Amino acid sequence: MDETTEMSCCKCSERRKVRGEQERRDLMNRLKRIEGQVRGLQRMLEEDAYCPDILVQASAVNSALNGFCRTLLAEHLRTCVSDDIRAGREEAVDELMETLKKLMK
Repeated sequence: MDETTEMSCCKCSERRKVRGEQERRDLMNRLKRIEGQVRGLQRMLEEDAYCPDILVQASAVNSALNGFCRTLLAEHLRTCVSDDIRAGREEAVDELMETLKKLMK
């Protein structure tokens, strides 16, 4: 079986990617850290923290999420996109362009 398989999903692409254990663990760890940062934001708001302090923390969350997206996009390019192009699936470039358009809103 290759790295992408077809499966049914109601809200997203029907394609799936089988990730290695290390990649999955690294991405999950990043998301858990981001989740902790968001909980920190909630706590700051509940404790009536000063607006600029909350904004700085929100900016840190945003940067962390952008880092997550960069890491995931790089892996997508190295695996899914390059595999599709090698397999003659030229529409992979169009799909990538649509994804980038959505990310750059």
